[in-house]
Amino acid sequence: MDINSLIIFLAIGALAGWLAGNIMKGRGFGVVGNILVGIVGAVLGGFVFSLLGLTASGLIGSIITATVGAVILLYIISIVKKA
Repeated sequence: MDINSLIIFLAIGALAGWLAGNIMKGRGFGVVGNILVGIVGAVLGGFVFSLLGLTASGLIGSIITATVGAVILLYIISIVKKA
């Protein structure tokens, strides 16, 4: 992975984390928190999309997949925090 790919990967993670934070709670989690939520969300979103037989390609597809996964992650975290 070259430096450009890493920067794009982190930017997608940050954007997905920020979008998920706005969707779920109405605010973001700071730069580092957004990147972490977005990266874990991208992995989770890719897994969920593969289970459903969906594919998303390109930059927009990556953002959508990561955002959906990050929203699922935040929902799971909110359930665990309530218990």
